[in-house]
This record gives sequence, C-alpha cells and structure tokens, in this order.
Amino acid sequence: MSSHYERIWSVVKRIPRGKVATYGQVAELAGLEGHARQAGYAMHALPADSDVPWHRVINARGEISARTSGDSHELQRMLLEAEGIAFDAKGRCDLKRYRWSAGVSPAVAGRPARRLRTTKRT
Repeated sequence: MSSHYERIWSVVKRIPRGKVATYGQVAELAGLEGHARQAGYAMHALPADSDVPWHRVINARGEISARTSGDSHELQRMLLEAEGIAFDAKGRCDLKRYRWSAGVSPAVAGRPARRLRTTKRT
C-alpha cells in the first residue's frame, strides 16, 4: 500500500472520539498539504477490518461527503452521532465545536476551506 496512505491512516488514528477532521486537515498533517483528495482515496482504500476511525473524516463544509454507491454515508453519520456529534438541518456539523485541533496550528484550524481553481493560469 502507498506510504502516503499509511501516513494518512496514522493521522486519522489520532482523531479522538467525538471530534472530526477534514480531508484537507488530514492531508496537511500527513505532510501532503493541498492533497485532500488523496486523503479521501486513502479512506476509500481502507481494508474492511481496519481499526482506522474513517468516519471521523469529513469535508471542509462540515458535511459527510456523498458516496457514489452504498450507504456508508448513512453509517458515517450514525457513528458520529453516537460519539455526540450533532448535525444541523443541512447535514453539517459545527467545525468550530467538533474539529480536532491537536497538532494543527490555530491558523490552520480556523482557516476556511480553499476553493478549487476552475480555470488555468495564464
């Protein structure tokens, strides 16, 4: 398995019960700043019997990312709610309240999500 995935999984294992981290935050802590999708791919590649708490990783809007198939997003919400994480009517949790900040500078923890560039630079 990719050494990047191993680093990502190591970070996710440190997220405590009742807290969440964003894909971008996980990537940054794994030394892969700007590679939030890599963190998502690593979560998708987890073996079924893994002890990595994958459900604690959400998107930068505080939402559970939709899946193309299956019902793992429903399971993810149930697992997070069982840990005390509340979601609003739009399906978002309050990142100011639930975001894990260990090992992240205050500037990173409070930084809003970056928008992806949709046009090329000239």
